[in-house]
Amino acid sequence: MNSISDNLSSEFSILKKYSDNIIQLFEEGATVPFVARYRKESTGGMSDIDLRSFYDRWQYLAEFKKRQESILATLSQDPAVPVTILNKLRQATSKNELEDLYSPYKKTRKTKADEAKEQGLLPLATLIWTGRQADTLPAVSAWCQQNAISMSAESALEGVTEILNEAIANDSDVLKKGREELLKDGILTSRVLRGKKEQGEKFRDYFDYQEAINKVPSHRLLALFRAKKEAILKLSVSLKDTVGYPSRLIFPHLNQLLDNKAPESQRMTALQYRYLNLAWENKLLPKLESDVLAQLKERAEEGAIQVFANNLQDLLMAAPAGAHRVLGVDPGFRNGVKLAVINEQGSLLDHGVIYPHGPQNRIQEANAMLSTLIHQHRIGWVAIGNGTASRETEALIKALIKESNLECRAVVVSEAGASVYSASPIAIEEFPDLDVTIRGAVSIARRFQDPLAELVKIDPQAIGVGQYQHDVKVSQLTKSLANVVEDCVNRVGVDINLASVSLLSYVSGLTHRLAQNIVDYRQQKGRIESRAELLKIKGIGDKCFEQCAGFLRILNGKEALDQSGVHPESYPLVQKMAAQLKLKAHDLLNNSGALQQLRQLAPSFAQAGDFTYSDILNELAKPGRDPRPEFRYASFDQSVQTLEDLQEGMVLEGVVTNVAAFGAFVDLGVHQDGLIHISQLADRFVKDPRDFVRVGQVVNVTVLEVDVQRKRIALKANGL
Repeated sequence: MNSISDNLSSEFSILKKYSDNIIQLFEEGATVPFVARYRKESTGGMSDIDLRSFYDRWQYLAEFKKRQESILATLSQDPAVPVTILNKLRQATSKNELEDLYSPYKKTRKTKADEAKEQGLLPLATLIWTGRQADTLPAVSAWCQQNAISMSAESALEGVTEILNEAIANDSDVLKKGREELLKDGILTSRVLRGKKEQGEKFRDYFDYQEAINKVPSHRLLALFRAKKEAILKLSVSLKDTVGYPSRLIFPHLNQLLDNKAPESQRMTALQYRYLNLAWENKLLPKLESDVLAQLKERAEEGAIQVFANNLQDLLMAAPAGAHRVLGVDPGFRNGVKLAVINEQGSLLDHGVIYPHGPQNRIQEANAMLSTLIHQHRIGWVAIGNGTASRETEALIKALIKESNLECRAVVVSEAGASVYSASPIAIEEFPDLDVTIRGAVSIARRFQDPLAELVKIDPQAIGVGQYQHDVKVSQLTKSLANVVEDCVNRVGVDINLASVSLLSYVSGLTHRLAQNIVDYRQQKGRIESRAELLKIKGIGDKCFEQCAGFLRILNGKEALDQSGVHPESYPLVQKMAAQLKLKAHDLLNNSGALQQLRQLAPSFAQAGDFTYSDILNELAKPGRDPRPEFRYASFDQSVQTLEDLQEGMVLEGVVTNVAAFGAFVDLGVHQDGLIHISQLADRFVKDPRDFVRVGQVVNVTVLEVDVQRKRIALKANGL
């Protein structure tokens, strides 16, 4: 058996030494962001995406090896288990293969084949299969009499069939080959269950549907499985070419019989072929159908989780507007429009509620309060949530800004998840005396300033950038989304003196408890002045410091390098680099001339490693640079407020809210997202919509079709 490191080295096409290094780092508790950023010499420069895949595969193989050893330990004690099976277990490469091999030896109930064997029919089954005994009733009857087995020939043949069916259906190679055939050449079919047409109207496209298994996209599979779960559809699988299909699935030791060049005596007999057909219909296909449907569901879930993760990453990495005074607006009709003013650091300064819409229609009073808040707090931006009454509120505020010549701008932002935050323990702890609706307005304002810092407070599943998230395994979705948040937070870096507990808890090496300790320390001792000071905080030891320090930023602190992504372990190296030019370490920051000289001196610092040296120079050139794009916002057409206002041919600006395998959804400000189908994204072939659009991106589109009754808007992207 190859070691886990050997397997990973081969699978990821990396040198064995890198595979060994990465595993050792993970075993020592290093996080993916830390290894990706600060241990490039140990990994050969592997990206964080590949390291995530490596980590997941390492975990799978570790579990696989543990299970393999457990099964081998159990079966090695059983004299009835052939050596060939034990060898196959040692050579197995997947959990499926292990369980297929183990399955025949862990029976919990007696089967009909077991009963037939107890009646002494195994020798007869072997003779019939190998062609040394006819399976006619007279021949079987004679064999039974000769071997003193008192049963009818019909019963004996039934027993033989059960033995052969089970032997074929339990053979691991047969099962493996069967799955491969179905996944490669299979057809997935769905039929509506009797009496369920009306109840399952939304699934009507699948009432009588079939498609090649290897072509069904993830979103369609999940729709089919949802309908199956709701008892609307029956799903089944079959092979395209049913002529001679069992011959592709025969016993491994009879594989050569498929070769027409083999001697006549080694070819499959008609009798064997008949029993193989029986095994296929009675045992193999039902068992394989269940396995294949499970694999398809797993594949679909993985696809849906990946779409969700991709969209979440794009949303978290959306451009921050930055440190502005913002008026957050959570629109509503009957219950009013909630207002919250925050300062440049996101602290709440003021709040209130206005009722400019029906049934109250207190427009004059609303304008007066808005004008007062904007003037009094020197508001630069008004961030309006895109929910109920959004467009009406936007029109009101923009009219006020224009008529009063106010020096601020209004923008509509996504409020997905804001209501979840406002009722969460985090929000209650932060604003215990504030009404839940005002907390939502605060969240909208802060999201405008810095999407990442605010969205980490919300359960990623509540942010609303995925599809079919209720149809996938919660544990896998949660893990995947947590990884995305962790990667994004560490890619951007965190200002330790401003960050919330929620944001800090995603920093490499920090737990929620340690994040709370940092915030408590800030509140008691005041501003943290250096990364070195972290070691004074309860719970942060050398190992934790190593993992987190490089991702925490300290602006205007005691050590200039603390504002950069240079890890403290490299500070002595930076000091040597500066000394080489007769400078101090802080003199290298943003010093393009000095850094250019240092690039030429790279051989002098070879011991640092090429990756580390290059990363340090890049970081010194733009210390603490934000990898997120420049802020940009969409301007909704004020003449288009509802679905009914849309007309074919209109050219509009919108914001991408969701990207799926089949296209992208766009908010046009009419409370119903439009769809740019993948075929309308560009004037060339599009394999992956994310190559052209991302969540949060402002796009220009043309309206192709509007179906008011079904609330569907078809769009075409312009200029992508």
